[in-house]
Amino acid sequence: MLRGMDIEKIIDDLDQLRRFTGSTGEFWIRYIKGCTRLVEADFGFLLVRDQGTQAWKPLCIWPSAKRSAIQNAEFVAIIEKVAERVLEEGIIWEDYVRGKSKGRLAGIRLDLGEERHTGVAVFSLPANTGISGEELTLRLKLLSDAPLVYQMRRVADKAKNDVVRFVEALDLMVLLNEEKRYVAAAMSFCNELASRFACSRISLGWLKDGYVRVQAISHMEQFEKKMDAVQTMEAAMEEAFDQDEEVVYPPQEGANTITRDHEAFAIEQGVKNMLSLPIRLDNEPVGVVTCERGERAFTENEISTLRLICDQAARRLGDLERHGRWIGARMWASVREMLSMLFGVEHTIAKSVGLIVTILLAVLLFGRWNYRIEAPFILKTDDLAFLPAPFDGYIHEVHVQVGDEVNEGDLLLSLDTGELLVEESAAIADQARYSGEAEKARARYALAEMKINEALRDQADAKLELIRYHLKNAEIRAPFAGIVVEGELKELQGAPVRKGDVLFKVARIEKMYAELDVDERDIHEIDEGREGEIAFVSMPDRKFPIRVEVINPVAMVKDEGNVFPARCRFTQEIESWWRPGMSGIAKVHVGKRNILWIFTHRTVDFFRLLFWM
Repeated sequence: MLRGMDIEKIIDDLDQLRRFTGSTGEFWIRYIKGCTRLVEADFGFLLVRDQGTQAWKPLCIWPSAKRSAIQNAEFVAIIEKVAERVLEEGIIWEDYVRGKSKGRLAGIRLDLGEERHTGVAVFSLPANTGISGEELTLRLKLLSDAPLVYQMRRVADKAKNDVVRFVEALDLMVLLNEEKRYVAAAMSFCNELASRFACSRISLGWLKDGYVRVQAISHMEQFEKKMDAVQTMEAAMEEAFDQDEEVVYPPQEGANTITRDHEAFAIEQGVKNMLSLPIRLDNEPVGVVTCERGERAFTENEISTLRLICDQAARRLGDLERHGRWIGARMWASVREMLSMLFGVEHTIAKSVGLIVTILLAVLLFGRWNYRIEAPFILKTDDLAFLPAPFDGYIHEVHVQVGDEVNEGDLLLSLDTGELLVEESAAIADQARYSGEAEKARARYALAEMKINEALRDQADAKLELIRYHLKNAEIRAPFAGIVVEGELKELQGAPVRKGDVLFKVARIEKMYAELDVDERDIHEIDEGREGEIAFVSMPDRKFPIRVEVINPVAMVKDEGNVFPARCRFTQEIESWWRPGMSGIAKVHVGKRNILWIFTHRTVDFFRLLFWM
């Protein structure tokens, strides 16, 4: 049992914890120690559970000699089970049996002031403790508010320190804003920092031509920039500038910053403590402030305050430094910034898009492209033979159909010659009869009768000659090699035909040409001799070269508007699969034109006609 003086001592320790201002780790050790002593436990656990993983983690244990207890899986399971109940009920205590040993576990839920973590304190008491459950509960309640009070005090102290830092920064900014020149502002900045933070010396360095150069030193109006001390200081400043973070010398425990140049300067100048802070503009370092102090090291609060002051003063110092240069330097700096914005590594996607858009606009405005007039075409030929029926008769046999290729002399169609053969026989008989009658009349010296029979014989000869002419032409043959383009007569076999009816049309392939229907909007662009290409509807993947030969000077009216026929010949051999009447699209090259004009001239011409006054 605790004596009165012991209880008062423990309660006094807990009261001191509520006013504790040290580190968090030290607070929890002192807290679990005081709580363990207050509830007269053998040892105490402080457990924390992460809301994300839901796993319990031991934060600390007192006394530390009992740390081996958390290595017993069975006992840890009991502790975690009690911790789960504590989260639900707030305060609990219960007896437990572990092997041959008995004991009592008590727990209390702690308010840590954080949403992500939940804390529980669990204590292991001996089984024969003389503390009743009610008294144990009362003692545990005395412990519950200390962590929250400590956390609230830390928040309040942080807020107070933040206010102090902001006041310091605002006071210094008032002084800087009163200065109109860069050198005066730099001196004022260094002097104020030296006096406010009890520094033996404050130095300001600024980026000049790729190197950090000392611009001002506190309480020193003039200094020789080529002094060894100044050059060593600039090396230390560049060390902080290159790392772009605060450099503290001597380095703090766990720090990974490089301090070689700071160490060299400190040894050379006999400086005990140094602090260098980069000055950043638009997240880029432009300068460094180096602070020197004697025995007292820079605290975390002082470093934070100096960081805030540097951030606030950076814009004012940067503006004064820029405007304090001569006009040529200012212009060159502006050019460099512009080039850096254009060609730097920042905002790569935006710059790439802007560059692509700029290139496209430049190509559209200044680029030239081969402009082509587009027009539909149809294949035609001038060598077209019309083959009519030579006499009235009947179709006997048809040997070809439309699309067949024929050679010169090939039989296309034959007419029925039965009646002609009968007429031929009759004409031969009449010829023989009239010849005999004329001979008889000559023998009788009947001159008149002889002349009549000779005339009838001549008539029979003429008739026979006509019949034989018809027999000769009863077979219609191709006049030259070509393609049958008209004459689908196979289904009309035996049908009558009249003399002069066109039975077939045969076209010569070798002399085909393309006739373009050029729109009147484009006719002024096309001249004789222009070259181009055609593509057939049946085979659009192949292109064939053409050259314009003749342009019809008279327009033809079609459904799509006025067009001018243009005859084009092919500059390569005719393909065997071409047929008269095939169509497609032709494109005639008319020279290079501005790309923007190519895309917009139709629209521009439309509006010119629309708004023409």
